Amino acid sequence: MRVASTYNDPSAKNAADARTASEIIFHGVGSARSPSRWREMMRRLQIAGLFLIAYCLLAGVAVVFAQQAAQDAGKAEKKAAAPKAELQTRQATAQVAADSGTYVIGPEDVLYIYVWKEENLSRSVPVRMDGMISIPLVDDIKAAGLTPLQLKELLLAKLREFVDTPDVTVIVTEANSYKVYVQGEVRTPGVIRLRAETSLVQVIVLAGGFTDWADKKKITILRKEGGKESRIRVNYKKIIDGDEGARDIILKSGDIIIVPN
Repeated sequence: MRVASTYNDPSAKNAADARTASEIIFHGVGSARSPSRWREMMRRLQIAGLFLIAYCLLAGVAVVFAQQAAQDAGKAEKKAAAPKAELQTRQATAQVAADSGTYVIGPEDVLYIYVWKEENLSRSVPVRMDGMISIPLVDDIKAAGLTPLQLKELLLAKLREFVDTPDVTVIVTEANSYKVYVQGEVRTPGVIRLRAETSLVQVIVLAGGFTDWADKKKITILRKEGGKESRIRVNYKKIIDGDEGARDIILKSGDIIIVPN
């Protein structure tokens, strides 16, 4: 009778069910107290622990790689931005407008060549006495006698052999070859060395202005281009008065300004 009451006890039945469930989870069947079953349970726990450790290690490695990739991307971005910042600085201090179509490059000028996204090609280069400059990939190129815009087009044509869709900017940072000659009725005639693109009106100021006998309406500019000499007649008075059609003239290196009386 006592045995029957034990099996009829709900708490005893629940405990037995829980033990059976535990045995099924860890062993499938059998008693958890069996030595072989206990070893099997511990082996499974060890395997599960190893998998957990491996997962944590892999997750940690992934985080490290992600951080390194972010750092590398930041460094690459800064490295790519450096030449652009240099370009902006050069443009702000340039003596000749970037890619100018009027200024003629000469020996002793200093140029800044910027090639977009090509840090190794972007650099400051002097124009040698033979008129040549040296650029990686394209070697020596004759820059003297060309405008910055013409040199840009030449560099683009050369670089297309090595760079996909190159983008080039040419800046004259030092216009050391830029000089003109002023003769006649100015207060200080002679050679005037210029450091940037300069107009006729500005050069007259640099020459000390006109004398009292100057004929401001008949100024002549002698210019040699392509082996030919041309004469440009200028009415200075109309330029100063702002007459329609009258415009100031940007001078080129080697120009001779003659102010008659």
